[in-house]
Amino acid sequence: MQDREGSATGSSPLLETQYANAHHVERTGTVWTAVAHIVTGVIGSGVLSLAWSIAQLGWIGGPLTIIFFACITLLSSFLLSNTYRGPDPELGPHRSSSYLDAVNLHKGEGNSRFCGVFVNVSLYGFGIAYVITAAISMRAIQISNCSHGKEDEGKCGFDGAYLMLIFGAIQVVLSQTPNFHNIQWLSIVAAITSFFYAFIGMWLSAGKITENGHAEGTISGIPTSSGVDKVWLVAQALGDIAFSYPFSVILIEIQDTLRSPPPEHQTMKRASTISVIITTFFYLCCGCLGYAAFGNETPGNLLTGFTSNAQHWLVDFANACIVIHLVGAYQVYSQPLFANVENWLRFKFPDSEFVNHVYLLKLPLLPAFQLSFLRLSFRTAYVASTTVIAMLFPYFNQILGVLAGIIYYPLSIYFPVEMYLSLSNIEPWSSKWIMLRGFSTVGFVVGLFTLVGSIEGIVSAKLK
Repeated sequence: MQDREGSATGSSPLLETQYANAHHVERTGTVWTAVAHIVTGVIGSGVLSLAWSIAQLGWIGGPLTIIFFACITLLSSFLLSNTYRGPDPELGPHRSSSYLDAVNLHKGEGNSRFCGVFVNVSLYGFGIAYVITAAISMRAIQISNCSHGKEDEGKCGFDGAYLMLIFGAIQVVLSQTPNFHNIQWLSIVAAITSFFYAFIGMWLSAGKITENGHAEGTISGIPTSSGVDKVWLVAQALGDIAFSYPFSVILIEIQDTLRSPPPEHQTMKRASTISVIITTFFYLCCGCLGYAAFGNETPGNLLTGFTSNAQHWLVDFANACIVIHLVGAYQVYSQPLFANVENWLRFKFPDSEFVNHVYLLKLPLLPAFQLSFLRLSFRTAYVASTTVIAMLFPYFNQILGVLAGIIYYPLSIYFPVEMYLSLSNIEPWSSKWIMLRGFSTVGFVVGLFTLVGSIEGIVSAKLK
C-alpha cells in the first residue's frame, strides 16, 4: 500500500476551487456526459406522479404548466452556467467547483454560508427520499410476485426496512468513488434505465386507453367538493411539477467536469437545452397518457394503477429500472455534499494525516484503488444516517415536499439571478434588470404558493 499526501489551500473554508487546482483533475466531460448527469438527476421516479398533477390541472392547465416550468428551468440554468467562471464567463481565471463556490465567488462568503444551508438540506433530503423510494419500488416487485402467486403479501419477502438496508449497503460501496468525475458511467446507466421505466409507463397507459376505447379527463381536471380544496390540490400539483425540473444544485459540479474548448458555459447551455427538451417530452407523454388512461381515478404513482395488469412482469421490470436509476441519482446528489464537507475539513485540518492522506490500495484481480480514511468514515456515516432516518420515517417524502418548497426559490431562481446581476454589472432599472427582477418575483410567488399547498397537504393527511 503506497502513501500519497495532499492538503487543501485557500483563504476560505467555503472555497473549493483552490483545492481542485492544487489536485489537478482532468476534465474530459462532453455535452452528452453532461446530458446524462442532468437526466439522471432530473428524470426520477417523480415522472410517474405527473399524471396525477395533470389530473388536478386539467387538459389545458396541466400541459401548459409543464411547458412553463421547462422555460423557467432553462432560463435559470442559462443564468447559472454563466457564473462558473469569474469575472468573465468565458475567460475568467477563477473556476467554481460547486454551487456554493459560485455563490462565494460572486456574492461573498456571507451569502455563501446562507446558501449552504439550503444546498446541503436539499442534497441530504434527496438522499433520504431516494432510499425510501427505492425501497418502495423493491417492495412493489415482491408484492406483485406474491399477488400473482396468490401468496400472503404480509409474509412475502423482506419488509421495507430490510430493503432500505440493502440499498444503503450498495450506496456505501459506490460512495467511495472519489468525485463527480468518476461516476459518468453510473449516470449513463441510470439515465438509460429512467428511459425504460418512463417508456413502460407510457406503453401501459397507451394500452389502457386503447382498451377503454377513449381518452379520459376533462379541461378542468378532477372535480372537488369545494373551491378551497381545488386550490390546495392545484398548489400541490404545481409543486410536483416545479420540483421535478430544477437541477441547479448540481449544475456547477456537472459543468466542472466539462473539457474546454469550447467554453464550458456554451457546452453547458447546449446540454441544458437538450436535457430540458428530453425531460419535457417524457413529462408530457407520461403525464398526458396517464391522465388519459385513468381520468379522475389517476393514481399518485402511475405504475400502481397497473398492479392487476396481465403484463405484471413489465411493471416489475419498470420498478427494477427505478431502483437502478435511484442508485445513480443518490450519487449524483450526494457527491456535491461530500465535496463540500471534505474540502472544508481539509481546509480546517491541513496537517491531519487522517484527513489528507490518500493510500493506493492494490488487491488481487482488481485495479488499484485510492483509499482515504476520511472518505471511508464520513461517507459511510452519511449513507448510514440517510438510511436510518428513512427507516424511522418511511413517509418522510411527504415532509420533503415542504423542504422542496423552501429551497426551490432560493436555489433555482434567487441566487442564479443575483449572481448573474453581479457578474454582468447590469444597470438598475434597465430593461434587462427589470425582466430579471420580475422573473425572480414570479418565482418567489410560485414557490410560496406551492410551499403553503404542501404544508396544507401534510396537515390534512395527518388529520384524516
